[in-house]
Amino acid sequence: MPIKQRRYPMKAKEAKQILEENSRKLKLNLEELFGAKSNVEVVESDIGLIYIVDGKPVLFNVENKTLPTLLFDEFTKKVPKIIVDMGAIPYVCKGATVMAPGIVRIEGEFDLGDLVLVADEKHGKALAIGESLMDSHTAEATKKGPVVKTLHYVGDKIWDYIKTV
Repeated sequence: MPIKQRRYPMKAKEAKQILEENSRKLKLNLEELFGAKSNVEVVESDIGLIYIVDGKPVLFNVENKTLPTLLFDEFTKKVPKIIVDMGAIPYVCKGATVMAPGIVRIEGEFDLGDLVLVADEKHGKALAIGESLMDSHTAEATKKGPVVKTLHYVGDKIWDYIKTV
């Protein structure tokens, strides 16, 4: 658990810049999604920065890399999904790379380096956000090897921390 924490509202200009920068990365218009007058706060902690938009933790920045949280529903609903079998869940929830044999199906299209959501086959619950190591067509055809590098997952430091914010 992080010891120090500081929470404060962002200035409108800074908030707009953060939303614009991440809109390009996420391929999702955040300013349109939340509105131009959205309330953006920052929580500084030992782990990194958490960006809270209208009371919901949607982005985090660790080691100068900003990513969406698993609680950012608008992102998790629109992003391409990698559906894994039930045997892969314990490994994904410990941060393991998603391997081709554990993939049941792929929903949506993505390119090399795009962010994808990893979900379980039984309930469709979000388990992780990762970076694709190949495009969707190659991923569907491959039978072995790594497909997604896990960046944020259920049970990691960010996951545990944002539940307390």
